[in-house]
Amino acid sequence: MPKTERWQWYVEEFSPAEQHHHAIDDLFVATRSKYQQIAVMRSPVFGKMLVLDGDTQSAEADERIYHEALVHPALAASDDRSDVLIVGGGEGATLREVLRCPDVRRCTMVDIDGLVVELSRKHLPEWSDGAFEDPRANVIVGDALEFLRSCGDRYGAILSDLTEPLADSPSNPLFNDEVFTLIKSRLHDDGVYVLQASTAAVHNAALHCKMARTLRKHYRHVVTFTTHVPAFDTEWAFLGCSDRVELSQLEAQRIDDYCARLSGESFFYDGVTHRRLFSLPLYLRRMLAGGGDTF
Repeated sequence: MPKTERWQWYVEEFSPAEQHHHAIDDLFVATRSKYQQIAVMRSPVFGKMLVLDGDTQSAEADERIYHEALVHPALAASDDRSDVLIVGGGEGATLREVLRCPDVRRCTMVDIDGLVVELSRKHLPEWSDGAFEDPRANVIVGDALEFLRSCGDRYGAILSDLTEPLADSPSNPLFNDEVFTLIKSRLHDDGVYVLQASTAAVHNAALHCKMARTLRKHYRHVVTFTTHVPAFDTEWAFLGCSDRVELSQLEAQRIDDYCARLSGESFFYDGVTHRRLFSLPLYLRRMLAGGGDTF
C-alpha cells in the first residue's frame, strides 16, 4: 500500500494497464489463509471494505447493491424458495438477503475459507446482520465442489457468490462444464441458478461473455443483467439461468408481490430496478450475441 502525506492507499490492479486507487484510513486486519490473502480496511469514501487477493469484494457503502442484485431476481423468479443453496458468500451478506424471504425454510451456505467467515463475523457484522445465527442457516466451511458431489439434496434456487475464476483463485476449479453440469443436477427441474459473472464494461466484458456462452449449453434461458457498483468502479454482471423462466421477463406484479413480503427495508432492488438491471447497452448485447471461447 503506497503512502502520501495524508493517506495510505490501497491499489487494485485490474490489468497491467489499469489501476483503481482507494484511500485508506484504517486497516483492521491483513493476513493470509490457506487459500488467499485477506484484508479488512476502511475507506473514507466507501467505509469498511473486504479485499481478497487484492480485489475488492464488498464495501459498506454499496454492498447491498451487489447482494440484493445477486439474490432477489433469483428468488423472485423461483417457484420453490423453501430450500436455497449459496456457493461462496463468506461475508454472510448473501445469506442475509436470502433469509429476508419468509418462504425460505433452510439456506445452506458452503464456503471453502473459514477464515473469511470468521473475520467477516468479527469485523463486518453489518454484512450478515445476524444471519449466521438464524436457525434457518446451515453454514458449512468446506469445498463446494466436494459438497455438490456428495450431497443428495436439490434446491429451488442456487446462488453462486464466488470470486472470479482467475488462475490463482480458489474459485477457478468451479467454472467449467463439469461443475455447471453438477450444479444443475442439484437444482429442481424448474429451479433458478444465478451467479455473479464478472465485469461488463465496454473494455472488460470478455470473461462475462465466455461464462454466458458456456452456460447456454446447460440451460434453455441464460440472461445477463448488470449494475454499476461504485466500490468496484465498473459495471458488474450476473447471469440468471433456468429451463423454466427467463428472469428478464418476470411480470411486474410478481416482483412487487415478492418485494412486499421481504423482511426489513430494501436498499436497491424493486420492480423498477429489475427492469433497469436487464436493460443492457447495445455493445454488450452485440458481444453476447457473438461467438467465442467457452470454458
